[in-house]
Amino acid sequence: MALQVFPQGSVRSFREAYPGSPMHITHQLVGHPLLEIEALARLAERIRPEDLEHNAAVDLPLGISNAETPSNGLTVHDTIASIENCGSWVLLKQVQQDPAYRDLLHDVLGQLRPEIEPVTGEMLNLVAFIFISSPQAVTPLHFDPEYNILFQIRGTKTMTVFPAADSEIVTQTFREEYYNGRPRNLPWRDEFGPRGRDIHIAPGEGIYVPILAPHWVKTHGEVSVSLSLTWRSEWSFQQEDTHRFNSRLRRLGLRPAPPRPFPRGNLAKSVAQRALARVERTLAKAGSGPG
Repeated sequence: MALQVFPQGSVRSFREAYPGSPMHITHQLVGHPLLEIEALARLAERIRPEDLEHNAAVDLPLGISNAETPSNGLTVHDTIASIENCGSWVLLKQVQQDPAYRDLLHDVLGQLRPEIEPVTGEMLNLVAFIFISSPQAVTPLHFDPEYNILFQIRGTKTMTVFPAADSEIVTQTFREEYYNGRPRNLPWRDEFGPRGRDIHIAPGEGIYVPILAPHWVKTHGEVSVSLSLTWRSEWSFQQEDTHRFNSRLRRLGLRPAPPRPFPRGNLAKSVAQRALARVERTLAKAGSGPG
């Protein structure tokens, strides 16, 4: 990519914040032809149906569960076509399956690789998502298992970000259940509100969201398009393994210590979890064999 996506001031600020602090960032992706609504509608026709998600999104409670999120009664393609008026949002997932968007993902994050890898190690599992949202759309409180930069392309929105270490907003048992398949939407209590940081973004601006930091989002008075680029690290996978291993210990009636925070590692529990998972896969495979 010939375009330098990040001004030097944003790169310096990112270097100071990464990996633990949310931050406002600026970029130069506005007007990119792959991120116009018409191009995204065509992308939605090309990618796998399982990578398309859409629902009604106006006036949603912040703590609504995934199962309670209402349908808008439209197809995803009709939702995109009527996004100004249908009170919904659309999520295009794993868009790096399309070669042009894969190149965009790697080109953009490649410009931050020198700031990221000396801190958290090799960038793993690079993934791209695109959000197309109606005015006043709400994304309820949740957390993500990846490091994430959200690039605002069209419209404006506010993200409220909470500390990843707040164990009252996200308990250890909730995270353990999430890593064992539970949805990630979080319950909400009004007393959580003052703990969050509101970050407002317009086209040409973005937000770095630390891994596991709870957050919720609301668009403002016009259609919003956002590009989310994410990555993982070996530390993040060890942390995930540790939650899964801790859930095993909890089922035995024990009270395991939570994963150790960055930069401390969680190697012992991670190795144990991976070994047990391999044994379980081997036994499951043997049990499903002939006869």
